[in-house]
Amino acid sequence: MNLKDANVLVVAPHCDDEVLGVGGTMARWAGEGAHVTVAILTRGFPPDTTEEEIALERLEISRAHAILGVYETVHLEFPAARLDEVPHRALNAALLGLYQRLKPEYVFVPFVGDVHLDHQRAFESALVMCRPNGGHVPRSVLAYETVSETNWNAPLVTPGFIPNTFVDITDHLETKLKAFAAYESQVRSYPHERSLEALRALAVVRGSTVHLRAAEAFVALRTLL
Repeated sequence: MNLKDANVLVVAPHCDDEVLGVGGTMARWAGEGAHVTVAILTRGFPPDTTEEEIALERLEISRAHAILGVYETVHLEFPAARLDEVPHRALNAALLGLYQRLKPEYVFVPFVGDVHLDHQRAFESALVMCRPNGGHVPRSVLAYETVSETNWNAPLVTPGFIPNTFVDITDHLETKLKAFAAYESQVRSYPHERSLEALRALAVVRGSTVHLRAAEAFVALRTLL
């Protein structure tokens, strides 16, 4: 697969979701010449988030994305943990404008079954964005997993994450972990899922299912061959 100059769009409901789910793939593909854009849909606002926390968040995003080789970071600045209060049309329009500008060949979106409502709303609007109803059509739309969100849904009630697409990140796992470590305010101590040890373990498990040393797993929603 030739990724040189390919446009890749990663839709992240919150900062750090993109690293948790797609960090290794972003590092690998950016290294192969792809232009990786991350759209962070939300941010904190006072009084829920202090000005100091907001400034730290932006600094951590910048550091993490520099490590991964992200080409562009787009901040849409909807309120975090309140996407269910945002008009669906407003989120659709914001994403569609970005999509029309970038015309991405590959799009990564959060999984519909994630327990966080922000993730569910992001998934819905991302699919609206990617509708093949004329104009540009992405070659692939892939849903990623986010630890502590994707795996905490209700079995047999909400969709389960059953991956059918894997990206070898054996040579980029350390870069992914370094990028997540840049989110110092979000890293937790093991055995918390959002620990460096747990992220490494997940990559190893996902890799072993397809005879790789480390991988990221996705659900292919649509692929154009």
